[in-house]
Order: sequence, then structure tokens, then C-alpha cells
Amino acid sequence: NTYRRLFRNSYSTFLIFIICLQRVSPFLFVLLQQNEYYCRLDFLWRDKFKRECEEIETMENLNRVLLENVLPAHVAEHFLGRNWKNEDLYHQSYESVCVMFASIPDFKEFYTESDVNKEGLECLRLLNEIIADFDELLSKPKFSGVEKIKTIGSTYMAATGLNVAPGPESTQEHDRQYMHIGTMVEFAFALVGKLDVINKHSFNDFKLRIGINHGPVIAGVIGAQKPQYDIWGNSVNVASRMETTGVLGKIQVTDETSGILSNLGYMCSCRGIINVKGKGELKTYFLPATLPRIKGIFLP
Repeated sequence: NTYRRLFRNSYSTFLIFIICLQRVSPFLFVLLQQNEYYCRLDFLWRDKFKRECEEIETMENLNRVLLENVLPAHVAEHFLGRNWKNEDLYHQSYESVCVMFASIPDFKEFYTESDVNKEGLECLRLLNEIIADFDELLSKPKFSGVEKIKTIGSTYMAATGLNVAPGPESTQEHDRQYMHIGTMVEFAFALVGKLDVINKHSFNDFKLRIGINHGPVIAGVIGAQKPQYDIWGNSVNVASRMETTGVLGKIQVTDETSGILSNLGYMCSCRGIINVKGKGELKTYFLPATLPRIKGIFLP
């Protein structure tokens, strides 16, 4: 009897459930459809959001790579910052920056426009190969502190000391303070070596004329659509004069820079007093472009 009562009660409950389900099933069906629709919509929105975030991250990485190709890494970080505004002027003062100008004066005579060299195209192709090989040196760890500023025709301009935090020179150890000048000289030696290899392959006899000077400069970025990183100051102008008044196959430096290089172990020979346009008479020194150092100095 007990089982019969339980069965009758369960059966009655089941019948009631079936009757209720028949009445509310259309409503439940609509609810289920709506729930499925919103679940699908939520999935699509999440997927779209994820893809947009990935695209933004890819574009940011691409912008970073492109910006670091035209600007020093620490300057690129400034422009990639969230607080940077398009009208802001980036500038920074440095107490001691070493500037180098390295030119190939013979290239002007080498460049001709004729049918043989495709109206000068082959000459430009060779110049591009030279500059590209010079740029390749920048990827070496020991030249990580060298910043290429720009090329002007067949003249290569670079500087060291721009990737350190600016501040008073007295806050640094004397030997470490001017180590970047030695790095610049080593880079100049490497440029000469690269050009010698290119000469052998192209059957040419190009020689570099190099000028180096150090001192205070102002660094900044000019332009918004096509930003150009550059440095200005009397130290830059004197470095340029050291190149234009120099001698093929040698590195000409100022008296002050020569004193620093001598302390770093480089042997400089006095050229004497020369007349420098816009600067008057200056005492300069020569570094033969293949001269090794006379004592071991650590260069980063």
C-alpha cells in the first residue's frame, strides 16, 4: 500500500509537471533562444575585442621598431609615452658628447652620370653599400653607445655620449666619464677597416677623412610627420671643421680631445696651428686611422 501511494503521488506530480511544461514551454523556448543569442553575441564581442587588442599591440610594436630606426632608443621611449603631445619639443642638453664626421672626398670625383653606370645609379649603389656596411657596425655590442646622426652626401655623422643620463661631469669617475670618446675613435678605426674591405671588392681606393671633437651639445627632435634627431652646438661645428680641414687617411682632433685620448692610451701627433673658418687659429692633432692604442683600456 505504501508503494502504491508513493507511485500515485509521483505519477500525479509527473502529470502536473508535464501539463505545466506544455503551458510554459513556448516561453522557455524563447528564453533559451535569447540566452543562446546573447551568449553567441558575447563570444563574438570578446573575440573582436581580443583581435583588436592584438592589432593594437602589433601596431605599437611596429611603431616602436620604426621609431627606434630613426631615433635613439631613449628618445623613442619619450615619444611612445602616453603623456607626449604632438606640439611638445623634445630637447636635451649634454655636457660631454663626442662628435665624428667621416667623409669620402674622392666620391665626388668618382660620381659620374653616363650610360655605362646607368646615369649615376651604379655610383649611388656603391655609396649605399658603403653606408649600409657602416651602419652594420652599430649592431656590435662594443658600439652600442654610438648613435648615427645622419649622412650628408658621402659624409657620415655619428656621436657618443648621448645614451647616458645627462648631468654634471663631476658626478662620474674621470676615466669612465670620457670612455665614450675612446669608443668613438674605435668606431672610426672600424669604419676605415670596412672601407678597405669594400675597396678590395670594388677595385677602388677610397679613403676616409675623419674629424672628431667633444664638448657640450643640445640634442633634439625637429618635425612631427618626419621627425629628425639632430645635435647642435659649437662642439658640432668644430668637429665638422676638423673633418673639412683634415687629411685623407687620418683622424684630426682638437687639442682638448687629444688630451683625453692621450690619457686613454692613444698616441696623437701634433699637426700644429691651422686656420679654421669661423673659429680662427686652432691647434690640432692627428691620429693615423690604423694606429693601435699603446696601453689596454677597457671599452664597452
